[in-house]
Amino acid sequence: MGIELDPAPLFQEFAHPEKFVSASWLSARLGARGLTVVESDGDAFLYDIGHIPGAVRIDWHRDLNDLVRRDFIDGASFARLMSERGISREDTVVVYGDSANCWAAYTAWVFELFGHPDVRLLDGGRDAWMGEERDTSFAVPETAATDYPIVEREEGRIRTFVDTLRREVPAQLIDARLPADFAGTDPELTTLRSGHIPGAVNVAWGSATYPNSLLKSRAELEHVYGGFDPALPVTTYCNLGSAAALTWYVLRYALGFEQASLYDGSWAEWGNLVGVPVERAAR
Repeated sequence: MGIELDPAPLFQEFAHPEKFVSASWLSARLGARGLTVVESDGDAFLYDIGHIPGAVRIDWHRDLNDLVRRDFIDGASFARLMSERGISREDTVVVYGDSANCWAAYTAWVFELFGHPDVRLLDGGRDAWMGEERDTSFAVPETAATDYPIVEREEGRIRTFVDTLRREVPAQLIDARLPADFAGTDPELTTLRSGHIPGAVNVAWGSATYPNSLLKSRAELEHVYGGFDPALPVTTYCNLGSAAALTWYVLRYALGFEQASLYDGSWAEWGNLVGVPVERAAR
């Protein structure tokens, strides 16, 4: 572990306090050797209108996705991206972004796929940082290339593929979309069908945070996800994977669901497949 942990009382309640940092902790350590701050947003233009000083940008769509296959980049491409952003394997990486950290959690999840040793999420993300009127910058930092090693993805622990779901839907499957999307009452813009995977339980991603995007307490989170057993496997999904990534991060690191997994294909895949079952609310 490169940089000392954030001792904030909220995080000490969590199963893995080492996976979270507060704005005050980060603000006091900006520029520290061995610390890299990464902004990852759903809105690609936000970084340009002001970001945390020294933060580098990683665009989920452009930087982390294979441009041909519907999949993530391979180990060599990830190593090249890390080198270009000045990130070493030993760095503490703090990720933050818009939409209560949905896309930041997705990016952190990809870092986990490649086994980066120390990845943390900034509580509240961009929304909370800006809301507290903390320092921002327009400058894109000049980073020296690093010698980041090529590490192949380890997907079995935290990633679920559609073939697995088609064989057997897990006993604990969380749909992190909004209730209308889950019910299938609103028309879909990106898929042929609306509704949800049979057996899924709807817990909207926003249930884990306050309106200012800060995470709720351990007790409140346990209430939100009280219907699920942390000792059993659980899989999350949403529309594109980002909201489900935030849910995955909260389950895994705040509540200690050690067998939490993300179905990143999510409804964008399931809702367009031929021959898979779909449930929706009665009209």
